[in-house]
Amino acid sequence: MNEQYILELEGIHKSFNGVKVLENVNFKVKAGEVHALVGGNGAGKSTLMKILTGVYKCDKGVIKINGKVIKIEDPNDAKKYGIRMIFQELSLVPTLTVAENIFLTNEPITKGFAINKRIIQEKTSKLLKEFDIDVDPNARVSSLGVGYCQLIEIAKSLATEANILIMDEPTASLSEAETNILFNFIKKLKEKGVSIIYISHRMNEIFKVADRITILRDGKNVITTEIDKINIQEIIEYMMGSKVEKIFEWQERDQMIDNDYILEVKELTVNSQIKDISFKLKKGEILGIAGLMGSGRTEILEAIFGIREKIKGEILIEGKRTEIKSVKDAISAGIALVPENRREQGLVLMHSVKENIILPNLQRLLHVFAINTKKVKMLVETSIKEFSIKTDSINKPVRFLSGGNQQKVVIAKWLKTNPKVLLLDEPTAGVDVGAKGEIVNIIREFANSGKGVIVVSSELAELLAVCDRILILSKGRIINEYLRKDIESEEVLQHAIQQ
Repeated sequence: MNEQYILELEGIHKSFNGVKVLENVNFKVKAGEVHALVGGNGAGKSTLMKILTGVYKCDKGVIKINGKVIKIEDPNDAKKYGIRMIFQELSLVPTLTVAENIFLTNEPITKGFAINKRIIQEKTSKLLKEFDIDVDPNARVSSLGVGYCQLIEIAKSLATEANILIMDEPTASLSEAETNILFNFIKKLKEKGVSIIYISHRMNEIFKVADRITILRDGKNVITTEIDKINIQEIIEYMMGSKVEKIFEWQERDQMIDNDYILEVKELTVNSQIKDISFKLKKGEILGIAGLMGSGRTEILEAIFGIREKIKGEILIEGKRTEIKSVKDAISAGIALVPENRREQGLVLMHSVKENIILPNLQRLLHVFAINTKKVKMLVETSIKEFSIKTDSINKPVRFLSGGNQQKVVIAKWLKTNPKVLLLDEPTAGVDVGAKGEIVNIIREFANSGKGVIVVSSELAELLAVCDRILILSKGRIINEYLRKDIESEEVLQHAIQQ
């Protein structure tokens, strides 16, 4: 027994339908440390954590808390031992308030066996203040953006005592500033002796927050080491199992940017905060939009795509004024949008890969009022091959794919509409480094074909890797514009955003 470990997973095995998902995995966490758990989609991270939280039972292996062997048969057992998990997929109830969500199933009760709303309000206000979340406890969750919902999800897990906190992609929907708020809170938790298992595909932030790192590949241990004894490139190569090119590194474009404009936005006003937005996008250009959460990035893309009604403004495609009042209008004009939340906005999770890919392409797949099955099969199989979508069947429900493959399905279905302008909102959120690299290359190739791309991303390294020009958005206004060659570092861009 080693007294320094609060948690020990030893010799963990797990198979599904005869397929090995975890094979003799060992994972140990010290008290008060942040331990990064890293691996590509399908490496076994989620399965290991679901065993720890009682969602799955391991086929073989031992779990120890403070050196004592325990059994975790279900989620209630995990909670009993102080184990909490913040899942990547939000579990909030949209129709309830922030306070009601935070204390859901854990409500304080009055002597008359009624929910004590006063205590809920007080505790929620205190928790939000401690976490620097500027949200009204009485606000409906449905009225909040994805980033705020992620912060509420984290606060919810901390409303009850936790000794071991598992964070699965906690910053996927957060801006840089909100990520820093989270990191400061993690430091407070460490000081209290809380251990944190940190799962993230964002390599840079692992070095800011983690003490140690364990890397899994194909359900097996690869390495566990102190974070200061490894670098980003080594992590990526351990994950991939081979030497790889640097993904988030600026590359000279193969195709020169045309002087003709493919998209022009003039005095776009979405609401009282987002006013008079004007910019132009050239053929072959990748334009980035950077800003804090709430600056209006997503709203601008949604207005261009016809999801969000605009108060005023003009949109020109290849110099021609185009009236866009609906998604159908946008598609007809040659615009496609890969939305921020792929699971809620980009996919029908219960439907198959085939059904998701053909959804926006139905019109051209029709033959005398019936769908041409040969064309469908050809379109879907070509998409799977072209975008390297890993699936054993075109009829497989898309919910069973990894995050990276789900995102490639979203991108594929829209690119198959043959758009002139591609709008991307957080295109690599929650996907592994391999899929990130593939998506970055898809963006570059699309722009190299002479079309236009607009990228919104909270991951500044991503913007610097792919964009030719970056607009800085603050409180619904464009406050600055930079050519990529004039931005020396990520810190320079971060400073520009926070001005």
